[in-house]
Amino acid sequence: MSINISSQQLQNLRRHAEMAYPREGCGLLLGTHVGEQARVTEVWPAENAWDEESAVQFEDVEDGATRERRYTIAPELMLAAQKTARDRHWQILGIYHSHPNHEAIPSECDRQWAWPEYYYLILAVRDGKTWDSRCWRLDERQQFQAVPLNTSAETSG
Repeated sequence: MSINISSQQLQNLRRHAEMAYPREGCGLLLGTHVGEQARVTEVWPAENAWDEESAVQFEDVEDGATRERRYTIAPELMLAAQKTARDRHWQILGIYHSHPNHEAIPSECDRQWAWPEYYYLILAVRDGKTWDSRCWRLDERQQFQAVPLNTSAETSG
């Protein structure tokens, strides 16, 4: 199992994460599955919609969680992405988000709220610069396992 993304798409994700710093940046990965390989066809940057209402909805999250430590994607964007993916015979492959001043390793909160069918691409950003990016997916025990992140020179969304 692996995920393929163009170097241009990955650069766009890095740029988005750096622009969001010191807050978490986030967005969606749309594309296709071919066997055990996922191919990102389009990247959908999102505004981090985390707010006080989000904190109430995710009551298991510790108090004081802010956009610097949490993210959420607006339901309207999720619906639009699902419609676009369906219309183009794609899928939402997963979600990307940044970890400001932390490693590109899923947090316990990431694990608790993850969907097993999604890939989670995490970008580590320190002092406004992306220094690492890794991809993860939940296994059958609901634990994150690293997934190879393959990049190519191919350019697309």
